[in-house]
Amino acid sequence: MSAKSHSIVMLRRNFKHIARNPTSVFNAVLMPIVIMLMFVYMFGDAFNVGVDYIDYATPGLMLLAVCYGLGSTATAVNSDMTKGIINRFKVMHVSRGAVLTGHVVASVLTNLVAIAALVGVAFLLGFSPAASLVGWLGAIGVIVLLGVAAGWLTVALGLSAKSPETAGLASVPLVMLPFFSSAIVPADKMGPGLREFAEYQPFTPIIETLRGLLNGTPSAGDVIPALAWCVAIALVGYLWARSTFTKRA
Repeated sequence: MSAKSHSIVMLRRNFKHIARNPTSVFNAVLMPIVIMLMFVYMFGDAFNVGVDYIDYATPGLMLLAVCYGLGSTATAVNSDMTKGIINRFKVMHVSRGAVLTGHVVASVLTNLVAIAALVGVAFLLGFSPAASLVGWLGAIGVIVLLGVAAGWLTVALGLSAKSPETAGLASVPLVMLPFFSSAIVPADKMGPGLREFAEYQPFTPIIETLRGLLNGTPSAGDVIPALAWCVAIALVGYLWARSTFTKRA
């Protein structure tokens, strides 16, 4: 079998594991929707963002949906490493790269399902984007690129952790980081210190790029840093994951 065929087998295996774990499905798909309902109905009127709050918050919550499924990916990767599954694959002559790629692709596809569900609920709540077809395609492209970047970084964290429990905890900063960005409120409404952090952290330009694409007003000042951050994170995650996998497998 080729490396591509091995990757497809690993992807099928990962999806079966996800389907058998209700907690991972809840975290990846339902939790972002719960957070959307909470912020829109409980806190939406408290934020003056210049537009309907559902229109402002949805792009940020799309990024949040990407992050919420990462814990299960890190745990699954670490379980494969610590429970001897990788050694079994080596005996079966399964491509090493296929094992890691299968986890990343499964993470990206799970992200897309979660975001599709989130956007569907957003439309029911009154979400009214002004994006053209090109804008939607651009937004999907950014989400996929972010999903790949976050997937490789999460795989690297999972491989580096000592146990499945610590692997799940290692992804917590990635889940929390969107809350300290412009996802929920504009950065300029935050206090000193937090405002500067929100403006210069990686997720803010990515969120603003999604917001601009969905509003039909993308800005090169956001798009270029967003793409640069995604590529940089993906490269660091990939090299870290391959290096760790080579040492431990």
